[in-house]
Amino acid sequence: MKIATWNVNSLRARLPNVLAWLAEARPDVVCLQEIKTEAAGFPELELKALGYQIEVLGQKSYNGVALLSRLPMTDVLRGLPGDASDEQARYLEATIAGVRIASIYLPNGNPVGTDKYPYKLAWMERLIVHARSLLATEIPFVLAGDYNICPTDDDVYDPVGWRDDALCRPESRARFRHLLNLGLTDAFRALHPEPHRYTFWDYQAGRWFRDEGLRIDHFLLSPRTTDRLIACEIDREPRGKEKASDHTVIWCEIQD
Repeated sequence: MKIATWNVNSLRARLPNVLAWLAEARPDVVCLQEIKTEAAGFPELELKALGYQIEVLGQKSYNGVALLSRLPMTDVLRGLPGDASDEQARYLEATIAGVRIASIYLPNGNPVGTDKYPYKLAWMERLIVHARSLLATEIPFVLAGDYNICPTDDDVYDPVGWRDDALCRPESRARFRHLLNLGLTDAFRALHPEPHRYTFWDYQAGRWFRDEGLRIDHFLLSPRTTDRLIACEIDREPRGKEKASDHTVIWCEIQD
């Protein structure tokens, strides 16, 4: 099973790029983030024409996550448990071919001196609690998406310049490590120890052309899923397209 994750930075704005990539790469499951549309505005017809079933947790103009699957989806969970007052559309999970798969759009947290950073940290604490509950079920699972975390200095082009950013602050990184210490595996890093491989390049200052990026899109796998991991790669091609998202695709493949 080939699973992809992609922060598309507005699905409507990137739809031609997304459809072209899906038609060529043909992943079995796709986790989308920052779709920036409510479910009513989601381009279902175009995506269903490519053979995908669709689940959407949308929000007008902001956030939003979706799951696309060529296989049936069951037991859909909309929203990260732990805070009934949280109305931001950032978490969607379903069972696909016996694997729980989640599309995650973790809060950015900037500016750090505002309430956005405590919200990010609290959201991560809720994710840790939920991951622990998933582990207790012993069902294989994949937590995929835009984590808005550079786990180490190897994952950012300028560690000194970014050290006080919410994506790199020690409190953010500590919570990401907590997830790994539960027994989860960073799929890309497990197969690619080399530093400075990125999934995001800012639109400003020619970052893409100078390869000045960040690795913030991740697959975290449960132990039973890690045992089935075959490959995990970053596909840089979508970022070089006209009207590209500032993120590119990362995908992993697990044995059936």
